[in-house]
Amino acid sequence: MAVTTTARLRYVSIPPRKMRVVAQLVQGMPIQKALDALNFMPRVAAHHVAKTLKSAAANALSLEGTAHLKPEDLMVKSIYVDDAPMAKRIRFQSMGRVFRYRKRYCHLTVILAERPHPKPALAAGDKTKAVAKAGEGVAGAKAEKTSSAKPAKKKVAAKAKTPAKKTVKKTAKK
Repeated sequence: MAVTTTARLRYVSIPPRKMRVVAQLVQGMPIQKALDALNFMPRVAAHHVAKTLKSAAANALSLEGTAHLKPEDLMVKSIYVDDAPMAKRIRFQSMGRVFRYRKRYCHLTVILAERPHPKPALAAGDKTKAVAKAGEGVAGAKAEKTSSAKPAKKKVAAKAKTPAKKTVKKTAKK
């Protein structure tokens, strides 16, 4: 059963461009590796991403319960960083002028999913049993295919050579 849960952090006072740098680093990682990487990252945005990851993991565990889902099975499926409304501010300058600047905000959305479990590989002895159970017709067809002569080599059509273009010299009139 695939579990997907989300957590959002809204109106963060960090520009979206700076937040996306951190968010792209942890996308697709298992949640424990992502938190370890964020704890040692010197950016301010790493703290906000880590906080939202922990919240999303807690959401997943509360929805499914710890009996059905283990925290180490969760991975970061995707992270979105969207623009939030900008705050416009002014700074007074000399000679009565005013400079305007924009304080940028962002929204952070984290989506976690359960890590797909790899199917156990069949041992060499198990493969032969599976083929034998599949039926005699399939095994016989495989035996015929392997015992037949080598397949004929395909003929490669040679490219037709195009003749070189002849240039005509112009005689200069004097």
